[in-house]
Amino acid sequence: MSSTFCFILPGLNNSGPQHWQTRWEELYGFTRIQQQDWDTPVKDDWIHTINEVIAPFPPDQVILIGHSLACATIAHWANRYQRAIKGALLVAPSDVEAPSYPPGTEGFTPMPLQPLPFPSLVVASDNDYYVTPERATRFATQWGSRYMSIGNRGHINAASGLGDWPEGYKLLQTLF
Repeated sequence: MSSTFCFILPGLNNSGPQHWQTRWEELYGFTRIQQQDWDTPVKDDWIHTINEVIAPFPPDQVILIGHSLACATIAHWANRYQRAIKGALLVAPSDVEAPSYPPGTEGFTPMPLQPLPFPSLVVASDNDYYVTPERATRFATQWGSRYMSIGNRGHINAASGLGDWPEGYKLLQTLF
């Protein structure tokens, strides 16, 4: 992994200390992409930040690790910039078009459904309150991503009780 640069992209409201993304940042030295506004995000700001942060790195050595709203952000970023990075792990992709999606985000709809220009894996739960299994499967299919359900794990966040989520880390390694 020494020639790979892994970037953590939390979703709405960031990822707290018990979230697997934060734990991975601490355990594996991954870099969190810090957004200016975690609570009322603007799509164009978020994708610009991604592009600015990863620009200095060779694209074939970059892996993005997105959770929730960050999955939609990565899809928007890929659609706009078409950079062929090494890959992306897209965990619990929120359905930004769902009527139940929390208010306060700007520009994330419609969900981009164009194929991603890099390998990717969508990991979803069967009882995620932000996306149905059918929609998560559709996102994966449209993006050209591999798809994996991990059963009933909620939103695959700190409340899911995953701890360091070693199973997820093994899934990440399939992108190398």
